[in-house]
Amino acid sequence: MLPYTALNLKEKKRNNLKDFVNVAGPLGVTHFLILSNPKSLPHLRFAKSPQGPTFTFQIEEYALAADIANSQKRPRCPPGIFKNSPLVVLSGFSGLGNPFGSLVEYFQHMVPAVDPSTVQLSACQRILLLKYDKEKEVIDFRHYSIKLQPVGVSRRIRKLMQSNEVPDLRDLKDVSDYVTKAGYGSESEADDEAATVSLPSDVDKLNQASRKSAVRLQEIGPRMTMRLVKVEAGLCSGDVLYPWPVAKEALGKKGEVTEEAGEGQEETEDGSEDEMED
Repeated sequence: MLPYTALNLKEKKRNNLKDFVNVAGPLGVTHFLILSNPKSLPHLRFAKSPQGPTFTFQIEEYALAADIANSQKRPRCPPGIFKNSPLVVLSGFSGLGNPFGSLVEYFQHMVPAVDPSTVQLSACQRILLLKYDKEKEVIDFRHYSIKLQPVGVSRRIRKLMQSNEVPDLRDLKDVSDYVTKAGYGSESEADDEAATVSLPSDVDKLNQASRKSAVRLQEIGPRMTMRLVKVEAGLCSGDVLYPWPVAKEALGKKGEVTEEAGEGQEETEDGSEDEMED
């Protein structure tokens, strides 16, 4: 979530949620991400300060950023990519009603908005992907770094242009041998036309507006698969908006919902949706 995080906040073991809410205003904190680890599965709460709502997720699967890096042959996570917020990409949420409508709004305002007409391409270096699986009813949380590579340029030449150091040419007769020698010129990766774009402006010395560049995404983690289990109207408090409340009178003797109860439940669902939209 860098760079807009409360890095200067010094917490103590005796602090509770109320203490953090009290200092949220002076520190400019607008969103809370609260991770808890109960006996069963860990939970992650997304809360809006100061009055909510709060979305509670059950984390069914996860992998740390270190796990992702250890599984890759060439992990890539330069510190400079955290100087700007990630681009939030939402997938699979279209056509869903509340509470997912409110959840989409929360995710959209979790990071500053991006104006395509004024944004600098060099500032777009990360993607935060939130994809909803309608069949499994879970959300996949993925975090990627964006890398641009000029089309038709070998890896050796890219490294030469990116670094300001003169390469060791003592064992070579000519500069051209540096490129044509076996093991150098053959290092260029295959270019995928589907991932090739024409840049509207210069990004760096390699990726310029006059050249085509290939866009590559590399996962940097963490990775999570989450299931929405609860929505509260306030900040970790207030009325429960999801799952839809069922009146006690609607339950039969064996705890089953009667036919009349089903109609009442539909009315409750509609009423809850109207209240959330207001």
